[in-house]
Amino acid sequence: MNILLLNTVLAFAWAALLGEFTGINLLAGFGIGYVMIWLMQFAIGTGDYSRKFFGIIRFISSFLWELIKSNFRVALSVLQPTRVEPAIVAVPLDLKKDTSIMVLANLITLTPGTLSIDVSDDNQVLYIHTMHAGTPDEVRREIKEVFEARVREVFE
Repeated sequence: MNILLLNTVLAFAWAALLGEFTGINLLAGFGIGYVMIWLMQFAIGTGDYSRKFFGIIRFISSFLWELIKSNFRVALSVLQPTRVEPAIVAVPLDLKKDTSIMVLANLITLTPGTLSIDVSDDNQVLYIHTMHAGTPDEVRREIKEVFEARVREVFE
């Protein structure tokens, strides 16, 4: 996280040098700061920062895509109620950190049509209610490949 703070400081320094604190200048400063940190990664020991940075980008973009898809799926369910197949599915977790499990549960709850219900006492299973179950294996596969993989990439 210290490297992210350094990158943010470099972005503000860039905007200060230009004399205007606009969104474009801050974004350009962040990009230039990132390139500088990437070029200096072996000297200052930030090799993990590049991987985490692109992991965060993939994390946000995949969540936004799933959010859009889920909104359309729920809208279709409102228009065609016969398409609703509610179920409670147990999803085994590979995540170890409590923070990662919390982020995963919140992402699932934020996605329309799904709701995190509970986590087992040993943090090995997450129980999810979904409006569009299909089969439980499809739900598990989607949660593990889309959400859990991205959460693991960023938080573990």
